[in-house]
Amino acid sequence: MSLQLPPCVIDCGTGYTKIGYAGNTEPQFIMPSCIAIKESASVGEQAQRRLVRGVDDLDFYIGDEAIDKPNYATKWPIRHGMVEDWDLMEKFLEQVIFKYLRAEPEDHSFLMTEPPLNTPENREYLAEIMFETFNIPGLYIAVQAVLALAASWTSRQVGQRTLTGMSSTAETESHTPSLWLKATDREVGIPPEQSLETAKAIKERYCYICPDIVKEFTKYDSDPGKWIKQYRGINAVSKTAFHIDVGYERFLGPEIFFHPEFSNPDFMQPISDVVDEVIQSCPIDVRRPLYKNVVLSGGSTMFRDFGRRLQRDLKRVVDARLRLSEELSGGRIKPKPMEVQVITHHMQRYAVWFGGSMLASTPEFYQVCHSKKAYDEIGPSICRHNPVFGIMS
Repeated sequence: MSLQLPPCVIDCGTGYTKIGYAGNTEPQFIMPSCIAIKESASVGEQAQRRLVRGVDDLDFYIGDEAIDKPNYATKWPIRHGMVEDWDLMEKFLEQVIFKYLRAEPEDHSFLMTEPPLNTPENREYLAEIMFETFNIPGLYIAVQAVLALAASWTSRQVGQRTLTGMSSTAETESHTPSLWLKATDREVGIPPEQSLETAKAIKERYCYICPDIVKEFTKYDSDPGKWIKQYRGINAVSKTAFHIDVGYERFLGPEIFFHPEFSNPDFMQPISDVVDEVIQSCPIDVRRPLYKNVVLSGGSTMFRDFGRRLQRDLKRVVDARLRLSEELSGGRIKPKPMEVQVITHHMQRYAVWFGGSMLASTPEFYQVCHSKKAYDEIGPSICRHNPVFGIMS
């Protein structure tokens, strides 16, 4: 029997795509989910290229190479977690597989991710691309939230591992930079194309969640030398040095998770209320387990004290509801206290990808994979529903 090569794990998100091989603890590549194509190519020319499949058809770039590429238009095929342009997505996956993973797709099964409430049609489109264009032997499409819950198992005893839980993902790439960009706007010497990159560096190096905004302002005002940091960079165009003083942005940026109106007055619901609302919409008999297992997932949940703040605010919401119930009953009903626990773990930055890597490493993975043979016999409709992992049931 020939040695079975490890499955490929691909987590395509709105902002970033994480790729690698099952069994690893971190993705091999993390890249922006974008593609750059020649601006001059008309619809007719693009159609002709698809027919010819010549050198011009390979003239595109993905990921970091695609950003600000001269004479190319940068496109983002995924919006709000859903693929909107399948032609571009096929091109994107082509380079992901051949250029970055350097894999022969016929030799590897694939685990790919999808957002909750993904449409059955989208699953079929993905199956068509993977089985027909790349001729893969097996495909499993996993829900991102389920993989994030599985990733949290690394921080628990075997008996405590469960997929009953709430995955809280801070999806903020398009919103959170606004407050950090204000810091870059007031400085000179930073080319516009570097402002987002600079804001991202400031966010990752200096920002944190605070328990009380008013007290935090007081700390900075009373001892600015201790709390105000300085970011130093190099202008990519002129090669001259520049610096930025980073003050209140350190805590005001992440604060939009808990006060979104700071960024946009049309949004007033903090993340703690969103989590509570989702759990309250579930059947009453599963709410207590869900409150006990709120799992963080994604890079923006990595801010220092994010989990502690979310747990505190969520607990306040839950306790206020229980007190109200008791008051409305005139004291006759004494609700049992609700345990609220937000789980932080060392894999949460790449939780979805790592959860996929874990599950694709198990023997059960090959039992639940949709096979090329089944696809050829039945068609893409086989991917409308996934078999459930034995370890998940």
